[in-house]
Amino acid sequence: MNPLRIRTATWFSCFAVVLPLLSLGGCKTYPSLNPDEKPVAHDYLIGPGDNVDIIVWRNPEVSMAVPVRPDGKITTPLVEDLSASGKTSTQLARDIEEALSKYIQQPVVTVVVTEFVGPYSEQIRVIGEAAEPQALPYREEMTLMDVLIAVGGMTDFAAGNRARIVRNVDGKQHQFSVRLDDLIRDGDVTANVPMKQGDVLVIPESYF
Repeated sequence: MNPLRIRTATWFSCFAVVLPLLSLGGCKTYPSLNPDEKPVAHDYLIGPGDNVDIIVWRNPEVSMAVPVRPDGKITTPLVEDLSASGKTSTQLARDIEEALSKYIQQPVVTVVVTEFVGPYSEQIRVIGEAAEPQALPYREEMTLMDVLIAVGGMTDFAAGNRARIVRNVDGKQHQFSVRLDDLIRDGDVTANVPMKQGDVLVIPESYF
């Protein structure tokens, strides 16, 4: 068989395999996020890895700082295995008061969070071609620029303008396109968008 025909057939076979992958990864577009969207006010929720100071008024012997265990619970004097994850500091304080009321008359409890991690559903995850991919605790009015600073920017192999945010909207996952190259390399502040709790920032690798 003619060697030229063999090479041509092989090239077309490879192209037929690669083309669908390029169509799925490179040509698919998502709606852009609105940079002027205002974040919704949201109370901080305690999560595994947080540290909390528990202050019981006039009862220093049962006041202490404790970590939230990986199972989301805390243990203090007179209170064992109390669930803390997913609660605000005020909610946790009321639960501790209820547990202590068996031993202390009308306890008054204040809970102060001193180290912040938050539950997984509240964290922002950065995956792909970030310099330091990681999960970040959400902070009020956090933006895409804040996230990029926290992860040290992108690698040299990142396709920043093909990045996307995966976001839970009304119980369903939606994907939105973001322009990281325009934001970081061109200083286009219109590419800076608000982040929300639970967002996943996906930074793909460039094909070339």
